[in-house]
Amino acid sequence: MTKEDILNIQFDWANGIIEIGKLSNKRKSLESFTTKFLDKLYNFEDKVLFKPTKAREEQFRNDFDSAFSYFIAGEDRKCIEDLGFALSNWTEIIFDNSDIIIHGDIALAMGNYSFKNNESSIKVEYSFVYKKYGDSIKIILHHSSIPYQV
Repeated sequence: MTKEDILNIQFDWANGIIEIGKLSNKRKSLESFTTKFLDKLYNFEDKVLFKPTKAREEQFRNDFDSAFSYFIAGEDRKCIEDLGFALSNWTEIIFDNSDIIIHGDIALAMGNYSFKNNESSIKVEYSFVYKKYGDSIKIILHHSSIPYQV
């Protein structure tokens, strides 16, 4: 695993979130794409530690269904508080890595990422852990939070 591999998966993650927003008015396509997105980038077939940015009541989403709910909500969402973070029609997502550390088939990345759309811009702190499985790299830890406010 290389730093370039991590930059590529971050690029894929950002583009996937942007694509989810573009599909927000086509529910069937949205659900299909989001399922493929989660299957490709997260290791929910085993175990993922996921603490999304805007989760307050149910802070930890360590299974596929609650992550799916966080990203696209919907009438049958698993967590009532979810509004669909990825439905905000983000037009740009930029990762600013503080550092990337690679240990064999595990990589850690920490920094800020910025989400922008026509109405807002938000800076979020993140830590991701990636693990290599054969030819693919998947997220096994995703922690995001709003920077400390004074």
